[in-house]
Amino acid sequence: MLPPALRRAGSSIPTPRRSACWADSGISVSQRSFKGVAPLDRRALLRSLGGATLAAALPAPVVGATRTDGVGSVVILGAGIAGLVAARELEQRGVDVTVLEARERVGGRVWTLRGGDSFTDTDGTTQRVGFGDGLYLNAGAARIPSHHDGVLGLCRDLHVPLEVLVNSSRSAFIADADGPLRLRQAANDLRGHLSALLEKGLRAGSFDQTIDAPTRKALESFLTGYGDLAADGHYGGSARSGLARPPGAFDEVQQAVAPRTLDQLLANPNLAGLLFEEEIYMQATMLAPVGGMDRIPRALAASLRKPVVTGADIVEIRRAGAGVGIVWRDAKGGAQVVRADRAIITLPLPVLAGIKGDFSAPVKRAIAAAHYQDTVKVAFQSRPFWEEQQVYGGLSFVGGETSVIWYPSDRFQQPQAVLLAAYMALDAAKSFAARPIPEQIALARAAVDRIHPGHGADLQSPVVVNWRKTPHNLGPWLDWHADGNSLDDFRLLNQPDGPFLFAGSHLSQYSGQWQEGAVLSARRAADALVPSPANVTPRHA
Repeated sequence: MLPPALRRAGSSIPTPRRSACWADSGISVSQRSFKGVAPLDRRALLRSLGGATLAAALPAPVVGATRTDGVGSVVILGAGIAGLVAARELEQRGVDVTVLEARERVGGRVWTLRGGDSFTDTDGTTQRVGFGDGLYLNAGAARIPSHHDGVLGLCRDLHVPLEVLVNSSRSAFIADADGPLRLRQAANDLRGHLSALLEKGLRAGSFDQTIDAPTRKALESFLTGYGDLAADGHYGGSARSGLARPPGAFDEVQQAVAPRTLDQLLANPNLAGLLFEEEIYMQATMLAPVGGMDRIPRALAASLRKPVVTGADIVEIRRAGAGVGIVWRDAKGGAQVVRADRAIITLPLPVLAGIKGDFSAPVKRAIAAAHYQDTVKVAFQSRPFWEEQQVYGGLSFVGGETSVIWYPSDRFQQPQAVLLAAYMALDAAKSFAARPIPEQIALARAAVDRIHPGHGADLQSPVVVNWRKTPHNLGPWLDWHADGNSLDDFRLLNQPDGPFLFAGSHLSQYSGQWQEGAVLSARRAADALVPSPANVTPRHA
């Protein structure tokens, strides 16, 4: 977990880091195939919940504190990564767990689309995925940093094979007024010019009062190599920036591209794309499951003793005596109820806000106030024309309304692949999503044509994923530091509300942007109910 970005004086719970957006099939079971769920008519439901003692449970300990006695059964709402990890952890500790999921699949925001899939947005728009065999789009979470030990540990334990995800390629492009600019040229020309400026200052004695002579000499030597400078400290271009003519078999000597000037580079509004791979969460090596990110939640679900109940639309979340009663409806509209000692709720907060819940007034207010951000992905099937331009994986930074083009890493030199032609977040995504879907597709196609002239026509089988309009999510993630969200609400929702505990990446230091946060939050909630042996402090006489 990240170090606290901010800590309020006197608070024991750190606040999540500020968001740094660079714009992450289910198992169906019969209603009667698991313990604790039975058909229930409305009258019986009211008797069982309304007629029982619905007083609040005794104050619960802080999540992660000592064991809560008498927890033999837990119902988990949501079969995303957090819900599935919590279920696995609790089952391993002997708890009877029921997982309810409204979708007909597991994974939540870990959602992989393949040919033949279809989905309907909240506005009623239905899309059918027309990808060919073996092709897929990770519509949500799509990459795993090499330092996300929680997720990678799950992949190891569950035997989910991984492959390298090429998150950055110097052969990709930055859109520029003079035409597409290779990332390698932008990076190395900028480095050369800045090194030359610093070298000039060193030679002029501008830093004599700042650094001593040995340090100055060492810095001059470093800058010569770092910027590929000439002996006089001048930057006149470098083969690092690319080759106008590659080396040949005999007398064909390589020739470097002509350098861009510093003012040309700094005038490019997309130059900040060079910093993308410097972000700690974007640095190589990045990884992804072979065949799609949903391999992880599917493996998690398969590891559970009790199958996940899919198609379970949550209607009401109630206190029932010292425990909980969860009312849900199946696809036929039949009412069901699950009773348990405790509930772990992993639903996205905008979804939870629309469900009748027997929460305390402050918790209700915190849930209702949470504001999620926006993100949109537009993908196509295509022949991999980008490989003809030496691009294998990575992103091109196009700016404007479509932000980036993300090239696939899973099918090099194959006849067909899936290209993510547009991926944007925040206000750009919000305004983009306001356009009709055909217009969104046209804009994404035009962005590809801008970087790869003439190849927009190669793009087929478009798919548009708008997370604000995705049922059972209603948004991708939230930034607790922005959008009117409250850090006090973050702290509050990280505490139990009677028999209810909340978990999810949105309640971690990752603010909902990474699967790692879901894993850590889920384990924290599970430890609050039944501490694992590793988390039990030995008692000494």
